Amino acid sequence: MDSYDVVVVGGGHNALVAAAYLARAGRSVLVLEKLDHVGGAAVSEQVFPGVPARLSRYSYLVSLLPDRVVADLGLRLSLRSRAVASYTPHGRGGLLVERTPGEATAASFRELTGSDAEWRRWRRWYDELADLAGVLAPTLLEPLESRERTRRRVEAAGLARVWEQVFERPLGEALRELFTDDLVRGVAATDGLIGTHTSLDDLRANRCFLYHVIGNGTGEWRVPVGGMGAVTAELTRAAREAGARIVTGAEVSRVDADGVSAEVEFGDRVVGARFVLSGVAPAVLDSLRGKEVRRVAEGSQLKVNMLLRKLPRLRGGIDPRLAFAGTLHLAESYGQLETAYRESAAGRVPSVLPAEMYCHTLTDPSILAPEQARRGWHTLTLFGLHTPAALFERDNDGLREHLVGRYLSALDEHLVEPIEECLAVDADGRPCVEARTPLDLEAELGLPRGNIFHDELAWPFAETRDEVGRWGVETDVANLLLCGSGARRGGAVSGIGGHNAAMAVLSPQPRRQVLPMPPPGSA
Repeated sequence: MDSYDVVVVGGGHNALVAAAYLARAGRSVLVLEKLDHVGGAAVSEQVFPGVPARLSRYSYLVSLLPDRVVADLGLRLSLRSRAVASYTPHGRGGLLVERTPGEATAASFRELTGSDAEWRRWRRWYDELADLAGVLAPTLLEPLESRERTRRRVEAAGLARVWEQVFERPLGEALRELFTDDLVRGVAATDGLIGTHTSLDDLRANRCFLYHVIGNGTGEWRVPVGGMGAVTAELTRAAREAGARIVTGAEVSRVDADGVSAEVEFGDRVVGARFVLSGVAPAVLDSLRGKEVRRVAEGSQLKVNMLLRKLPRLRGGIDPRLAFAGTLHLAESYGQLETAYRESAAGRVPSVLPAEMYCHTLTDPSILAPEQARRGWHTLTLFGLHTPAALFERDNDGLREHLVGRYLSALDEHLVEPIEECLAVDADGRPCVEARTPLDLEAELGLPRGNIFHDELAWPFAETRDEVGRWGVETDVANLLLCGSGARRGGAVSGIGGHNAAMAVLSPQPRRQVLPMPPPGSA
């Protein structure tokens, strides 16, 4: 029986990060991926027959990937900033938020609310969140601190108010106090609901919000040049050049670990290992270990990928190259978000469908063939909220088609011409539109209930005394570790779960309080 220092189950981006770190440290590493390619959700594919455009089919933006991981692994990646943070059409025009907010943003708030007061509140809130990101982001790549120590760290930076708003009270409560306009509240709230089915008055929204605003110390969501496939390609190169062995088409059927040694079975083979790292969801790992499978939180998003011959014009008159460059919000006022949650939680398709859109090719046209780019073609991605897996169980295909029609109709309300007139067609003459539901993600990627985070997100600090000094990747067996999105601090395209699992292997003794801590009362 062949044996390795580390066997990694699953070949998603986190697994590749772990493999690269461990192989660079001299460990023998085997990565087993059941699909015919690695990358998991971080892939680029030619989605439409006969059309040479490679779309980021599942994941589509990068926020949490730390510069430190990029530098450590020598990744040759280009992550570009978008020109616009967001645009939200409304009856009086649209709310524009520039990436670096200036006079145009201030004027847009003034047009919406009639004064500068809401803009000043917005600016203060996001300035404070940027400071919070600077404090917390470095801790994500270190052993877990206690909640109290993290709180003191945040408060020492002068952010006591933000600690209370983000960690102690429901996000919805804070937003209702911070802002007076329902649309402004909703635009701020959406980061708490991406892929998460919850009310804004539940702390689950806070945890989702936190990870969306602290990435890489800035919270900025950047566009990977070449699409998500470029991220996976670089991680694969780094892992292989360091000596990791990557095997695709290798579906694992059994994992046994006793704290000292382990066995992993795939196909008709069994390999031994000192450590097993799991890049699959914790519920999937339970099944591989023959344990009772835990209940998983519902995935709650529908993603629609489109290819356009031209960008549609908006009725508000804004240049579509601005409106679609960042996040364009549809039906995402605070009230609409909460209504959609209540209706979907009751088992009904929301009467109004919140969604957000953006155009990758306005920042990075390289995913198009040169001729398509010259002719002004573009991709367009829509991400629908509050569409939990349970809604699709009776008729996944039928509801998917129904919702795509409704989303496109909702977009048409803000356009000069219908979006259908802008769509490209594939080699068979069909419009270039495809959608993926939570159940599709479960079937295609093995994500239980289509949950893009593998399960509920957790706070980025220790919540029990035993967790302090550990890496947030441990299981009930010492040599079986989580390295995927199901690890504490592991959600989104970050590589953090992979990094931390590798560090747990390389420095298995718990380390405590490794980051400098300001003295109590210092500013």
